[in-house]
Amino acid sequence: MGARRELPLAAYKLMIVVATVIWGIAFVVMKDAVGVVEPSWLIGIRFSLTAVILCAVFWKRLRASFGRELLVGGAILGVLLFLAFWTQTIGLKHTTPGKNAFLTAVYCVIVPFLFWGIAKRRPTIYNICAALLCIIGVGLVSLSGDDLALGFGDGMTLVCSFMFAGHIVATSLISRTSDIMALTVVQFVVAGALGCVVGLITEPLPNVAAITPDFIFNMAYLVVLASCVALGFQNAAVAKVPPAQAAILLSLESVFGVAASIILYDEQMTLALVTGFVLILCAVILSEAFPLKRPPKETDRAIVEDAIAID
Repeated sequence: MGARRELPLAAYKLMIVVATVIWGIAFVVMKDAVGVVEPSWLIGIRFSLTAVILCAVFWKRLRASFGRELLVGGAILGVLLFLAFWTQTIGLKHTTPGKNAFLTAVYCVIVPFLFWGIAKRRPTIYNICAALLCIIGVGLVSLSGDDLALGFGDGMTLVCSFMFAGHIVATSLISRTSDIMALTVVQFVVAGALGCVVGLITEPLPNVAAITPDFIFNMAYLVVLASCVALGFQNAAVAKVPPAQAAILLSLESVFGVAASIILYDEQMTLALVTGFVLILCAVILSEAFPLKRPPKETDRAIVEDAIAID
């Protein structure tokens, strides 16, 4: 099998940051789109269109990798992707957007421990401290109001955070034996099909009369940028970046989401908001820089090399 040219690790990390910028803006876009089409149908249409586009772009890689291993791996990722977005949307209907964003971001704390349980790779003290610092920052950025009770929507959002964490870890593991972009195509096919099936069973059919040029623009953004580009970047990068660091970088989505609200909706800057930005930035620096200050032990070196190398 011919070896593909590898990008520097920093390039994969930059991919994750670019993806979080796109997703931050997508919060604004999604708010309009979900008012026209029900959640399951929106997920089904969005991911089905994404699958068609990516299939056309990566057809040769999909055909070369096609087989039982690819189908099983892609199906697992597709189910996790659908469940993550589905439970997040249900949670959003029953709680506030701030609490939904905060509880979703709990995945950055879950990932190192989930990866530890599955792959026996213990998170470093820097990963743990950075994740905790990050979650405090996300809370300051996202939470509003005095209602901190855990309701049905909050519980569903916590389920969603486990699904996102599972998707990150599963992508890191499954991509070792399958082409990552072929896996991405298959997972979108599965997630799109699940969205349409669940929508057909539980929701009314989309109202064609409500489809406007604004909705088409929103869907184009969600399909092309938020799905094809951003999720493609995420899958490619998570296959190379150690999961604990990837989770911290992915949490920047909340920062860019608030920034988009400030720019597009004149959201007021508060002391809590600024403090949250600073804490999340510190978490990223702590996760990225401090582990490099000490030479790893031989066992740690093997873990790091195995986490990065995918052949």
